[in-house]
Amino acid sequence: MLLSLRHLLFCAGLSLSLVCAAYPGQAEARRGAHKVAHKVVHAGQTLSLLSASAIVQDAETGEILYGKNARTVTPIASITKLMTAMVVLDADLDLNQVITISGEDMDALRGTHSRLKPGASLSRDELLRLALMSSENRAAAALARTYPGGLATFMNAMNHKAQMLGMNSAHFDDATGLSSANVASAEDLVKMVRAAHRYELIRDYTTTTGHEVHVAGRPLAYHNTNRLVANDSWNIGLSKTGFTNDAGRCLVLQAKLAERQVIIVLLDSWGKLSRIGDANRIRAWMEANARVNSGGAHKAAQEDSDKPAPG
Repeated sequence: MLLSLRHLLFCAGLSLSLVCAAYPGQAEARRGAHKVAHKVVHAGQTLSLLSASAIVQDAETGEILYGKNARTVTPIASITKLMTAMVVLDADLDLNQVITISGEDMDALRGTHSRLKPGASLSRDELLRLALMSSENRAAAALARTYPGGLATFMNAMNHKAQMLGMNSAHFDDATGLSSANVASAEDLVKMVRAAHRYELIRDYTTTTGHEVHVAGRPLAYHNTNRLVANDSWNIGLSKTGFTNDAGRCLVLQAKLAERQVIIVLLDSWGKLSRIGDANRIRAWMEANARVNSGGAHKAAQEDSDKPAPG
């Protein structure tokens, strides 16, 4: 009986060894994926996010506080509209010029809904506000269509701007983000958010909680697609959301957390509230680390004060 049991254990161990030997690459890939998924640079409390790609950067020093698959190139959906806005503003166009929505501005790719019907007229400024605050696709499309030189020139300007910013993995195919060919990495988008934050109108419009426009004498109320901008406990200087089935739910922010100006990029976050949850997890993580660091500094200062005076 004892001999049989020993034989059985020996066979089980041999089988397990053969399985491990047969799939060493798979085991190594899983270990590597785990390392990439949770690269935490900041000391102290750890951080785990639901977004497939993410990065947190100190906006003032450039220090990367957290990174997760930050170089993975992925569709970015309406985060695109930050680049759209920068290209429009760089051209120094008349923001008071009235633009009429046309059939060309309608989404033929995904069939998304818009309350801006063909024939609706708004100023370029109002279209810019709606594109940034409410992610209004026809507003963004109209801004690109009426750019001097037309759509082709506008797309060239977007990709040129990306190159100038050092967004080496980025490519733009349309002004709305509806195209899955609009791609970038989290590392690219940190650079784009930093650049966009220099524009006063982009800061103002992306953090406006709501706005009403009048189309053909009828009021239309719009709201910000990021609920955090209406949360008084958040100090947000720039915000943009994005969503398509290919891109997942995306969010970029420039905000003050734990007395530090930071840029947050969250990409491909599945689940309606997961990107908001990730933003709150980052905030809690930074605040916890700030308390730990503050406690350490206080302890060191206390130890110094307890030392006897020289002489």
